[in-house]
Amino acid sequence: MAAISKRQMQSSESEINKQDGEQTVYSNGRPFLSENGLSTLEESWTSQQQDGNTDPADGEKVKTKLITIWNNVRYSWSFKTKTNFAKDSPIWLLGRIYNHPVKPELTISVPTNDFDSLKHDFVSRIWLTYRKEFPVLNGSYYTSDCGWGCMLRSGQMLLAQALSCHFLGRDWRWNEQSEEEDMTLKESLHRMIVQWFGDRPSPACPLSIHQMVSEGQYSGKRPGDWYGPSSVSLIIKQILERATDTYPELNTIRVHIAQDCTVYLDDVLQSRSQEKFDEPDYEVIDNKWKSLILLIPLRLGGEHMNPSYESCLKGLLSLEQCIGIIGGKPRHSRYFIGWQDDYLIHLDPHHCQEMVDILMPKFSLKSFHCKELQKTALKQMDPSCCVGFYLRTQRDFDEFRLNVQHYLVPSQTKGDYPIFVFSNGSNPSADERWLHDSHTTQGTSSASTGKLHDHYLDDFEIL
Repeated sequence: MAAISKRQMQSSESEINKQDGEQTVYSNGRPFLSENGLSTLEESWTSQQQDGNTDPADGEKVKTKLITIWNNVRYSWSFKTKTNFAKDSPIWLLGRIYNHPVKPELTISVPTNDFDSLKHDFVSRIWLTYRKEFPVLNGSYYTSDCGWGCMLRSGQMLLAQALSCHFLGRDWRWNEQSEEEDMTLKESLHRMIVQWFGDRPSPACPLSIHQMVSEGQYSGKRPGDWYGPSSVSLIIKQILERATDTYPELNTIRVHIAQDCTVYLDDVLQSRSQEKFDEPDYEVIDNKWKSLILLIPLRLGGEHMNPSYESCLKGLLSLEQCIGIIGGKPRHSRYFIGWQDDYLIHLDPHHCQEMVDILMPKFSLKSFHCKELQKTALKQMDPSCCVGFYLRTQRDFDEFRLNVQHYLVPSQTKGDYPIFVFSNGSNPSADERWLHDSHTTQGTSSASTGKLHDHYLDDFEIL
C-alpha cells in the first residue's frame, strides 16, 4: 500500500495498513483492529457466551458491529489504477464490439474504433456495490453488507442490466449532465430502476438487498452469510415476481432458470403472458410473449476453471442478448460484462459507499455508475458462475437459440460436450420445489432447512 502522510493520517478518521499479509485498521494514527485481532475478539466473545458470562444477544450484537466496522473501513479505501487495453485487439462489451476495424462473422454488432464510445457504454451500466449505514437487515444487527454481500450485489447488477435493456433499450446511454437538467422520460425510467435497488426495506425498493436477504432466509441463509451464483439466481426470480405486487409494469418481464444446464423449451413457452398489459410510458413488446430473463448456472471445472471453456464464455459475452455473468475469482464475486484477449471486463462490487436515500427528489446517481474499466484474467475465474440473457421477443429467443450454438462446445474439445443444452418438453423434476417448500415451512430451523436444500443449491461459495 502506498505510504500515507502524517497530515493525511491526522485528517483521516481511520485507515488501513498491510504488513506481512495482515491488514490492520488504524484510528487517529494508532492500531485499532487487525484481521488476527478480529478473529481473537470473535473467539473471545464466543467463549464468554459458552461460559455464560454474557448475554448471547449482546455478544452477537457486538460481534456483528466489530465485523461491520472492520469491513466498512477495509472496503472504503479506493485507489485508482489504470487498466491497459491492447490497441490492436477487439474489445467486446455485452454483444457490442469496439476497437475493431472489420465486422467479424456471426455477429450483428457494428464495429467502432472509438474508445470513448466503449467507455460511455461501460459507464452507462448500473453499478451496485457494498453500502453502509442502511436500515438494519431483518433478523440481524447488520447495517452494511461489506465483506459478505458481493454475490448479491453482482446479482443485482445482472438484473439491473436486464431491466435497463427492457425499459431503456441496449442503445441507451447515461448522460451525467441530465441530473442538472429537466428529466426526459428515459432518465425518469433510469432513476426508477435505480430506486428499485435502493437499500431500504420499503415497497419502493422491491429489489433491495433487504428483500434479497429476506428471500435467502427461506432457504436457511442468514444476514452475513455468503451466497453462490445458483442461490442468487433463484432469489432474483423470487424478488422480481414479488415486485409485481407494487409495480405492475414489472409483470411484463419474467425469469426462467435452466436447471441442470438444460433449457426446457416447453417450460419457457408455458410461462408466456396470457393477458394484455397496456402502459403508455414504454413499449409493449408482444401480448403473447412476456420478455424473458434466462439464467443458466454453470460449473466449468473442478477446483479451477477448465481452460477449454474460456472460448465459450467469451463467445457468450459476444452475443447481443447476453446481460453478463455473475461469478468471479476465488473469494471475490464480480459481474463480468465483456472481454479482450484473455481478460474479462467487469464491474466490481467490492467498494463500500455511503447509502443513498433514493426516496429524495433528484437523488445523486454518480455512485451508481463506475468510470474505471477493470479486467480480470480468465484463468483466475472461479468455475462456478451464472450467465444471463435478455430475450425481448420470441423472435429474439429463436435467434438466440440459433446463434448460441456456436459457443456451447469448446473449440478444443473432441466430441459433443456443450456447456448447456436446449431440450424439448418440460423439466421432469419439480421446478424449484425446495424454494416453495421452504416458504410453507418457515417455522423450520435455518440449520435444518439449509441442510435439506444444500444438495440443490450447490453453492460453490464465492465472496
